[in-house]
Amino acid sequence: MQTTSEIKQAQLALKTTYQQNPDLALGQLRARVIVKPQNLSCEVVEPAGLNPVGMHRMGGGDGSWVCPVELMLAGLAGCAGVTLGAVADSMKIELRSAAITAVGDLDFCGTLAVNRQAPVGLTKITLRFELETDAPSESVQKLIQLTERYCVVYRTLQQAPELVTETHVRTS
Repeated sequence: MQTTSEIKQAQLALKTTYQQNPDLALGQLRARVIVKPQNLSCEVVEPAGLNPVGMHRMGGGDGSWVCPVELMLAGLAGCAGVTLGAVADSMKIELRSAAITAVGDLDFCGTLAVNRQAPVGLTKITLRFELETDAPSESVQKLIQLTERYCVVYRTLQQAPELVTETHVRTS
């Protein structure tokens, strides 16, 4: 695993690269889950190995850690998968297989303070459903609409809640 010093060195090199060619700072983070409708669960298959959490390669990490944004995307895909399974069960739709991929677009120029006008955070999230079912297309469309409606993480991202920061400092 990388040390703080190694990460900072990698970030310096990336900042120079991104200053010279901002297009290289545009990336996508992703997460993917396989839906297990028989028990309303999901298996996170991407990113593999959810611990430890650290810097993404495009932010200076060496790729040995899972990026926190990837964890968020896995949470979205996982929540959508669990919801999809529950809604499919309720609608009596048999899913032979189902996978959901969440892809987030991110400009690392913002995150690394290379360009103060570049956004910090995801600018777009795409949720891709891949289903194998004999259900009619109208039923599949309704399944996706209800999944979007009842997926807690989806709705949270869609209608951002108040974000509160608390700091607790202990002194000796």
